[in-house]
Amino acid sequence: MTKKQAIQLFEAKKVRTVWDDEQEKWYFCVIDVVEVLTDSKDPQGYVKKMKQRDPLLAKGWGQIVRALKKSR
Repeated sequence: MTKKQAIQLFEAKKVRTVWDDEQEKWYFCVIDVVEVLTDSKDPQGYVKKMKQRDPLLAKGWGQIVRALKKSR
């Protein structure tokens, strides 16, 4: 695995990341971060409920969270 796509560990749990050379920034998989921080068994459901409870978050979700390209 290269620096551009790496697995980071947080408390022994995997968090998928991607490095952007142009912006020199790391991007993290939100679902992985939610799972690590909340110990949720269903992090996607957790995010779905967060968006239902907070209309402003749901409205801006596409601007805050961008989908990562799937690795081949």
